[in-house]
Amino acid sequence: MDIPSKYEPQRVEEHWYSYWTKHQYFSSKPDQREPYTIVIPPPNVTGVLHMGHMLNNTLQDVLIRRARLLGKNACWVPGMDHASIATEAKVVAKLKENGVDKADLTRDEFLEHAWDWTNEYGGVILQQLKKLGCSCDWDRTKFTMDDDMSASVIKVFVDLYEKGLIYRGFRMVNWDPEAKTTLSDEEVIHEERQGELYYLAYPIEDSEEKVVIATTRPETILGDTAICINPNDERYQHLKGKKAIVPLCNRAIPIIQDEYVDVEFGTGCLKVTPAHDENDKNLGDKYNLEIIDIFNEDATLNANGLHYEGKDRFVARNEIVKELEEKKFLVKTEPYTNKVGTSERTKAVIEPRLSDQWFLKMDRLAKPALEGVLKTADIKFYPKKFENTYRHWMEGIRDWNISRQLWWGQQIPAYYYGDGKEDFVVAETPQQALDLARAKSKNSNLELNDLKQDQDVLDTWFSSWLWPISVFGGILEPDNEEVNYYYPTSDLVTAPDIIFFWVARMIMAGYEYRGQRPFENVYFTGLVRDKQRRKMSKQLGNSPDALKLIKDFGADGVRVGLLLSSSAGNDIMFDESLCQQGANFANKVWNAFRLVKGWEVADLPQPEAAKIGLGWYQAKLNQTLTEIDDHFSKYRISDALMAIYKLVWDDFCSWLLEIVKPAYQKPIDKTTFDAVIKLFEDNLKLLHPFMPFLTEEVWQHMAERTPEQALIVANWPKVGDTDPALIKDFDFAAEVIAGIRTIRKEKNIPQKETLELFVLNSENVSGKMNAIITKLGNLSKLEVINMGMDGALTFRVKSNEYFIPISGAVDIEAEIQKLTEELNYTRGFLQSVQKKLSNERFVNNAPEKVVAMEKKKAADAEAKIDTLEKSLASLG
Repeated sequence: MDIPSKYEPQRVEEHWYSYWTKHQYFSSKPDQREPYTIVIPPPNVTGVLHMGHMLNNTLQDVLIRRARLLGKNACWVPGMDHASIATEAKVVAKLKENGVDKADLTRDEFLEHAWDWTNEYGGVILQQLKKLGCSCDWDRTKFTMDDDMSASVIKVFVDLYEKGLIYRGFRMVNWDPEAKTTLSDEEVIHEERQGELYYLAYPIEDSEEKVVIATTRPETILGDTAICINPNDERYQHLKGKKAIVPLCNRAIPIIQDEYVDVEFGTGCLKVTPAHDENDKNLGDKYNLEIIDIFNEDATLNANGLHYEGKDRFVARNEIVKELEEKKFLVKTEPYTNKVGTSERTKAVIEPRLSDQWFLKMDRLAKPALEGVLKTADIKFYPKKFENTYRHWMEGIRDWNISRQLWWGQQIPAYYYGDGKEDFVVAETPQQALDLARAKSKNSNLELNDLKQDQDVLDTWFSSWLWPISVFGGILEPDNEEVNYYYPTSDLVTAPDIIFFWVARMIMAGYEYRGQRPFENVYFTGLVRDKQRRKMSKQLGNSPDALKLIKDFGADGVRVGLLLSSSAGNDIMFDESLCQQGANFANKVWNAFRLVKGWEVADLPQPEAAKIGLGWYQAKLNQTLTEIDDHFSKYRISDALMAIYKLVWDDFCSWLLEIVKPAYQKPIDKTTFDAVIKLFEDNLKLLHPFMPFLTEEVWQHMAERTPEQALIVANWPKVGDTDPALIKDFDFAAEVIAGIRTIRKEKNIPQKETLELFVLNSENVSGKMNAIITKLGNLSKLEVINMGMDGALTFRVKSNEYFIPISGAVDIEAEIQKLTEELNYTRGFLQSVQKKLSNERFVNNAPEKVVAMEKKKAADAEAKIDTLEKSLASLG
């Protein structure tokens, strides 16, 4: 097989991905092996690959590929979320481009367009994940609107309703006026914004007196139905039982008293608008106040908005303020910073709105989910710090608003048969609903066309909270083979910003419907940020094109670039140079392979240096493998990669290959060559989860392989003897070799010119590495001596001094001058360190590690001064 001179990611990636899928290495079916299961956080069907997806899915692929190498039955389930709000918005926009208004379509007609859009544009991201090398079981791809997935959602809704956990209520909700739907509390992002506090004068009925009230939303005065004062506020006791006149609309409203009012805020008086504030609604219920809604569903003002009807709320605000000022109701304004709720999806400012909605009671569901993470540690979070975030939300959990005023999604299975508030039934099918309605109404003459199904759909998260169960059919068939084998899943990799939306709810669903956790471990990734620490986003234009990165640097280069800077839960400061670093690493491995495969192999005795070097590298590999396995067990994925990176780049490429490399145009002995190939293959196994394309390419070039021998299904190396003494000896030898190379560099002594090396005080030298020092230092002699040598270049390693006799080419005077300058600098440095150590305040207050570091600096400087003084003496 010809070996290309250059690693070509584009050719390699397409070839091996096709090979893997052709041979179904990603496929999984239940068998006798231990399962290892990951379900993908389903991206929106509208989504395209961005940096967050790249990080999240690379981490999942690393875990799933390593599980395969460990011999587990690895199953990674891919899929997509139907994303009610986002998808409906896309479809509505496309229809609008074609001159069609959603309002002119029936529900069925709209859904036809939605499915057309989904089939044409949806799912792009899953194809893009293949470019990244993701080894998902594509035959298992699920969509939250698949028939079986929707049936699972409906079944769960009916079950929870029958358990008394789902109810319909007229409540204050978060209204997204752009999407024209309600949102759950978790879908509202609270942002600090600079606004104004408006002080308005309300006349007291039948009086010349006015009371001043502060508000941030002057347009809502049109919905005021009371003024509230604190009963303990002496300033306003005389107003008790009186009425005030609402500016502009001249409506008389009662003045009520309640301790809810904060005496310190504003003027101590509160305008009460029950239709547009949750706390005001509570006061309205308590005092039986009128409710006046001033907004349409798109947040324009309705008929209660007087002559501002039809105007956008913010346009109306400005005009209302102007009119209040003209009519002398506006007393003053002040800059005011407050938190404004915005829609997580559309970014529109949320309006509190009273509406009939469906809610899920959360208290009972939350209890086992809270205990599973915080008490029994049945589920473990990495990093652990996110347990506090989880606890905070779960302990203060509120009922979940699960209905949405949309058409794209699972339609709520509630069927109305009369005009009364309770004239409805909940059932999985229309026929079942009819049977229930006949029984409940005691009217056997009811027919299907008498039933009207609820127009709302369920919150998208109400389908994805079942994801680890429903993808294996565990809701519809709770005892099927697949769910019994694959559930609970092993690991979940996700971002912390959906800990409430998804993670916590999946845990609740798992305990409710399987009596088990949905996963064992949750690995929270950080957010990908740019070099200025800004979150990457389309709006800022600071997010690179993910596919272009793959094209420029190769998928493996991008994967390594992302992971080298990604520790669990910590944000990534992304820089394209990280991808270049990954690409450089791929080239390093490829060139190392070309070097090895370029050697001629002969039946020769094995050199001592090669034998020792191979033994050392095997010990080093075993030591690193133990470290890697420990990192994986603690989900320190980037640390695992860094350990492999250093092993391959530094220890294998920079040291071992130099140790075993034959002389120019000479063959290598077969024993050494075979051992190097074996170690190279072990390196590829360790690297494969991180760099799947490169490693499979090198693996397949190393030898003729059958499909059963592909790297993707090879065996993860087993840990052997680490032999720390051998590793320590080599580390010492490496310092000696570095000393020789430094002298060569400083004195311009070519590598091909042999040197003699003498060592004084060899108590730390075992002699086991002499063959390696001799080869890599290109020495003609390595000898232990009992006393120093005059006229020799000197360097120190630990307590040992090494001497290299000076040839005539060395300028003695220049050498003396250079050593003198270095000696003077080192003495000055030692003096500054000793001064710091003599400072009692520093020694007593600084951390132990810092003091120890300063002491080591002093000891190193003293040893260096000793060596320099001896070197000068030998030259003098």
